[in-house]
This record gives sequence, structure tokens and C-alpha cells, in this order.
Amino acid sequence: MWTIFLSGLATALSLLVVDLVVPGITIDTLTAAAIAAASVGVVNAFVKPFLQAFTLPINTITFGAFSLIVNGLCLWLASLFVPGFYVTGILGFLLGPVVLSAVNTFLGSYLDKKAPAFMKDGSELNAANPSSQLPKSNASPIAMSKSKEGSELTTDSGSQV
Repeated sequence: MWTIFLSGLATALSLLVVDLVVPGITIDTLTAAAIAAASVGVVNAFVKPFLQAFTLPINTITFGAFSLIVNGLCLWLASLFVPGFYVTGILGFLLGPVVLSAVNTFLGSYLDKKAPAFMKDGSELNAANPSSQLPKSNASPIAMSKSKEGSELTTDSGSQV
């Protein structure tokens, strides 16, 4: 749950940076940035895979350069659903997703490193108690092994039984 929140926060902050850096992208309020982050996430999750599959032949011919157009189209499509979030002009269409991706990657990794342990998936919480991470096994501590002299039973510590 917290990882989704941190991802949305990173995207909203990234959109605000993109608003400052890229001409052609405008975000009016912080609320519009938060809603735009959700809209970008939804468009990237549901619409972008279909666009990528549909444009695969041209993307192959252009060695992936057409992905810039697909990313710009997704950002523009997300802006259609959010009042106060506008993508206009060729720079906003092409440069906006590139800057958004770079800033979002930086902020996402920064927030992931600086977030408290309770905001993460819980793996750090169990690190203090390593015995809780061991798999439960019904196997006997006695294992069969062959020695040079013959077949003997030994324990995991190597003592003979």
C-alpha cells in the first residue's frame, strides 16, 4: 500500500518538475498534479500496452525511436482527463515524457531509500529476526551420506550415528 503511495508521490513531484522545466506542459495546482499522476498511471497501465502492441512494426523499423511518440501520446491522453493539466506543443509532447521519466526514476529511488521501514513491503522489518525468514521444514536432521569406508548415517554436523 505504501509503495503505491510513494510511487504516486514521486510521479506527482516529477510532474511539477516537468512543469517547471519543459515548455508546453502546464499544471495549475498541487491537486491537479496528484490527479495527473493517477491519470498518467492509469493510462500507462491500461492504454500504453495496446498502443505499443499496435505500433510494434513501426517501432521495430525505427529501432525504438517511435516509442517517444507513444509516450508523448500517453502523456497527452492523460492530460485530457485532468482539468489543470495541459500538454501543448511539440516540446511538451516529445520532451515531457523523457524528463518525466528521468525525474521520476531519480525521485522514486530517493524516496525508496529514505522511506521508513514501515512504509516498505516489510522485508526490512523481518531482517531483525532472521529465524522468521527460514523456511519451515519437516525433514529430519539426520541425512544419509556415503563415506569412503561404506554407508553410514551422519548428522548435518558430520558426527556419525
